[in-house]
Amino acid sequence: MEQQIAALAIFVGVFVLATLRKVHIGVLMFAAAAGVGIWMAGMSIDKVVAGFPIGILVLLVGVTYFFSIAQANGTIDRIIEMAITKVGDRAFFLPIAFFALTIGISAMGSPLAGLVMAPIGMPLAKRYGIDRMLMGIAIGSGLSAGGFAPTSLFGIVTYGTARAAGIDLDPLVLFSVALGTNLLLLAGAYVMFGGFKLLNTRTADGFGTQLPSFSASRPTPSHPFEREGNIARGKQAAVQVLDPSAAREEVPASAPKLNRNQVITVLCMAGLVVTVILMSVLGSNPDIGVLCFAFASILTLCDPQSGKSAVAKIDWSTVLLVGGIITFVGVLQTMGAVALLGEAAGAVGTPLLAALVICAIGGLISAFASTTGMLAALVPLALPLVASGDIAGWAVIAALGVCSSIVDVSPFSTVGATFVATVDADERPRVTRLLTRWGLSMVVVGPLLLVGALVLPSSL
Repeated sequence: MEQQIAALAIFVGVFVLATLRKVHIGVLMFAAAAGVGIWMAGMSIDKVVAGFPIGILVLLVGVTYFFSIAQANGTIDRIIEMAITKVGDRAFFLPIAFFALTIGISAMGSPLAGLVMAPIGMPLAKRYGIDRMLMGIAIGSGLSAGGFAPTSLFGIVTYGTARAAGIDLDPLVLFSVALGTNLLLLAGAYVMFGGFKLLNTRTADGFGTQLPSFSASRPTPSHPFEREGNIARGKQAAVQVLDPSAAREEVPASAPKLNRNQVITVLCMAGLVVTVILMSVLGSNPDIGVLCFAFASILTLCDPQSGKSAVAKIDWSTVLLVGGIITFVGVLQTMGAVALLGEAAGAVGTPLLAALVICAIGGLISAFASTTGMLAALVPLALPLVASGDIAGWAVIAALGVCSSIVDVSPFSTVGATFVATVDADERPRVTRLLTRWGLSMVVVGPLLLVGALVLPSSL
C-alpha cells in the first residue's frame, strides 16, 4: 500500500509543480510515469510506453488538422460574419448568437478556440447596452457546450477515456448533457443580468463587420499558464471593435460570398456531422479521428496551400498533455493505486455521495487549472466508483466532465481572464468579482444539478 500511496502523491505533486512553474504538464507526467513505472512498479519501458493513448492521439490530430484547414482558408471567418449580420439590430439575440457561434467554433477541435469571440462580443455588449456578465457567460457557456462535441477536445478526452475503460459513453449523449446544462446556465444569466430587458432594445447602426480575423490569428493557448499572450491579443482585438473610426467605415451591402474552397469546406463539415450522426443511429461507433482525416484529405487536395499551413496548427501540445497524464494513470492502474482509490471511495458510504464529492473536486481544481488536464486525470480515477454497478458509469463520467468545465468562467482560468481583459478598466473590478462568484458557485451548483439529474436516477 505504501508504494501505491507514494505513486499517487508523485502524481499530484507533478501536477502542482507543473502548474506553479508554468511548464508543460505532459512533459513532466511522461517522464514521471517512466520513472515510477520502472523503479516502483517493476514495469519494462515498453509496457510503460504502451499506456500512451494512441486512439486519442489519432482523434486529436485528425480533428485539429481538419478544422485548421477550415480556419486557414477563411471559412470560419465567413460563417461568423454571416451569422452576426443575420442578428442585425436586435440586441436581445446578440448573446444567444455568440453562444451559438462559440459552440460551433469550440466544436472544431479546441474549446479555447472559441475565445476568439470574447474580444468581439464583450466590446459589442458595451456598445449596445448589454451587461458584460451576460455576454461573458454566453461565450463561456458556448465554450463549455461546444467543447464536449464529439469533434472537440473535452468530448474526445472524456468519452475516449471512458471507452478505453469499457464504459459505453455515447459521444452524442455527452454533448447533449453539456448543451442542456449550459442552456440552463445561459437562461439563468438572462434572468440575473437583465437579458429580458433587451427585448425592446434595437440598435441604430447594427453590429457592423469590423471583426478580428480568425484565420489570421495565432492559435489560442491550451493551458492556463499560457494565458498572458491570449489576454494581450484579446485587448488588441477589443480596441479594433471599439475604435469609433472603424465603426464609421463603410459597411458592405452584403457579406462576401463563399469561394469555391470555402463551399467545399462547408460541405465537408456538414458531411462529417451527418456521417457521425448516421453511424451512431445505426449502432456503429464512428472513429471521428479517421473520418476527419478522410474529409481533410479532400480539402487538402482542393486547396494544397491551406492543407500545408494547417499542419503547423495541429494541437500537438494537447496530445502531449493528455498522453503524458494518461500514461501515468496507466502506471497507477498497473500498480493497483486506482483500485486503492476505489476502496477509499467505498469507505465514503455510498457511491452517490462519492460521485458528488469527486465532481465537486473536479470543478474546484478546474477553476484554477487546466480543464483538459483535470479530465485526463480524474476520469480514469473515477472509474472505481462505478465498479460495483450501483450507479451508471456513463452518468458519473458525463457529470464529472461537465462539472469540470462550467467553472471555467472563473477569472483565475484562461477563459475568465480573457473576459476581464476585454472590458474597460473601470469595469474590471465588477466583472472580476462577479465572475469569481459565478465560477465558484458552479463548484456547488454543477455537482448538485448533474449528479441529481444523471447519477441519482441510475442508482434507484
